[in-house]
Amino acid sequence: MKRLAAATAVGLLVAGFTATAKADEFLGSYVARISDEDHFASDGYRLESAAQMVRQDRANYHKFHRRDRDDERDRWFRGNDDRARLERMLQRPGAMSGSTRNAIVRGEPLIQVDVYTRSVRVTVLER
Repeated sequence: MKRLAAATAVGLLVAGFTATAKADEFLGSYVARISDEDHFASDGYRLESAAQMVRQDRANYHKFHRRDRDDERDRWFRGNDDRARLERMLQRPGAMSGSTRNAIVRGEPLIQVDVYTRSVRVTVLER
């Protein structure tokens, strides 16, 4: 019985360390203006989702050097694969609220993107 209790305790301890090692750690933030230009893909078609528009903002910033006055540099989404990963993270539940999605799709808000190791969180700073 004591061996079982000891083995269980060790197992829980290892599981705790594993969970801590896999925590979604905060990496940093950037601010961006989602302007009308970010509502269109590079080849001109209108984008439909907030996730696509935030991704396009980063493509405009890094690849095409089309930057809005309020856009800040980030170090996570320079490449196309990184921006594809950003879009996938933006589509996950909890990445942005419905009101944030609507503000991006229907307007030109100033947003803050908090970047974590495995997720992002978008908030509107100014509508």
